Amino acid sequence: MKHGLLVLVEQTPEHLAMLEAAGFALHLATTTQHREAILATQAHEIQAVLTNGTTGLHADMIAALPSLEIVCAQGVGYDQLDLDAARARGIVATHGPGTNDSSVADHALALLLAAARHVPQSDAAIRRGEWSRKERPSVSGKKLGILGMGRIGQGIARRAAGGFEMQIGYVSRHPHDIEHYRYFDDPVALAAWCDFLVVAIPGGAATRHLVGPVVLDALGAEGFLINIARGSVVDTSALIEALAQHRIAGAALDVIEGEPHVPAALLQLDNVILTPHVAGRSPEAVEATVRLVLDNLHAHFSGQPLLTPIP
Repeated sequence: MKHGLLVLVEQTPEHLAMLEAAGFALHLATTTQHREAILATQAHEIQAVLTNGTTGLHADMIAALPSLEIVCAQGVGYDQLDLDAARARGIVATHGPGTNDSSVADHALALLLAAARHVPQSDAAIRRGEWSRKERPSVSGKKLGILGMGRIGQGIARRAAGGFEMQIGYVSRHPHDIEHYRYFDDPVALAAWCDFLVVAIPGGAATRHLVGPVVLDALGAEGFLINIARGSVVDTSALIEALAQHRIAGAALDVIEGEPHVPAALLQLDNVILTPHVAGRSPEAVEATVRLVLDNLHAHFSGQPLLTPIP
């Protein structure tokens, strides 16, 4: 008997085929209309849910799925998954730490370089027939502040220190025993110290708007903000104001508060670079996340310990 798997996030045809071949009956529901239709007619068939940290799974949907046993968050994040509601029902939950770390770290450096050197803006200017050769700041040897020194933060630090000889400072829940990295216990102090501030900290209520007016003012008129974590960590209104008033030099965002909706005021600024939450979406990373989801599903339905349960 096939286990019913509700898929709430977009998948490639190849990965859908992998899930089907592994013995799951797929129920695709990537829009509100699809979800409502499935809940109305097939809710009792759903034993597992595949989601991600941005889409999550809220208490009302958990309550509407009477046969649900396991929720798998594809990727490391799970901030929109209602763990309390799941655990109250005895539903287990997994996520994908380590599956897309390299891809996200690569993208962070790409955004940092693009923001510092105005790569997209220069490309657009040439396509308009302009040939403007303004000076842009160098990256090598500068100070990089990392807000969150988990796997991704450490990957960013290694690339920056080894490739660009940058000085590394960071904020984390506790100091790491990493030679030559400077620990700060306050985001404001880190922002005041660094030239580039990268947000690599989990989302959720505890970190909402951690990067606000005070941190941005500390970063200063020559500082750059890069966010590859969660849009909720940055106070978007404060960021728009700081960029418009040139109180910081620029920003590069792969994640935006309220995505996929982007504030019009942000789109009008020429000192911000935007990508659509794709830092972790290399073919290699996506393949790894799907395979880990499958491994966790197989472990659960065969009565084995989960590989990566959410702590």
